[in-house]
Amino acid sequence: MCILFIANKMREDYPLIIAANRDEFYARPTAPSTFWDEHPNLLAGQDLEANGTWMGVTRNGNLAALTNVRDPQNINNNAVSRGELVANWLKQDSVDRSHAAQSQYLATLENTRSQYNGYNLLFGHVDALRVYNNVNNSTHFIEQGVYGLSNADIATPWPKVTQGVRALNHYVTNEDVINDDDLFGILRRDNKADDALLPDTGVGYEWEKALSSIFIQTEKYGTRTSTLLLVDKNKTLTWKERCFSDKGEILETREFSFSI
Repeated sequence: MCILFIANKMREDYPLIIAANRDEFYARPTAPSTFWDEHPNLLAGQDLEANGTWMGVTRNGNLAALTNVRDPQNINNNAVSRGELVANWLKQDSVDRSHAAQSQYLATLENTRSQYNGYNLLFGHVDALRVYNNVNNSTHFIEQGVYGLSNADIATPWPKVTQGVRALNHYVTNEDVINDDDLFGILRRDNKADDALLPDTGVGYEWEKALSSIFIQTEKYGTRTSTLLLVDKNKTLTWKERCFSDKGEILETREFSFSI
């Protein structure tokens, strides 16, 4: 996954809204979201190449989502797949939603940080979330507000992150009713950043430009799925996923809803 936006405690009707895109090579085998056979409380898609996932949630309200840190000069080809970090948090699903449980997992992340290429991991419970970055070994608590997270740390204002945060903040602040299509619309924005605002991550101008939009579409790589996670005031969680072709066409939409 390459970008996600979070509106936390901004509305009474929906205390948590997450809108996320997973960007990946089209050839990488992927299974769409479902409850996993061996972990029936775990809802997520699955990367069939490394058997991890990029975003998931459990019936108890634990969730996790991953973004890679873009740093081609420091790639370890023998590193452990980052997708297991999401799966590992969700597989140990517990009704324990305390900071102590998160702190214990955080200690594991800190102790193993060198085994993985750069990442950000959003994890916790729908009531208490944090983001860990293994590159700078930092933790950021998700308080009330609107956040964006892409392929740098949560404090880095890449143009597409700033655009999405502003759009989501305006939407949740001004609209009377939350509409899924409107949220998917934010994730579908494909305008590229101005050259002067492009980050320099070492991938070259053409790739920096192609990757500078919220929704990405290139010949071999692009946005494979868009996912919405909404938790309402009654603790009903709704998960909606759209899967896309290499032409940006919607292939499938899946929806799940359950009480936490």
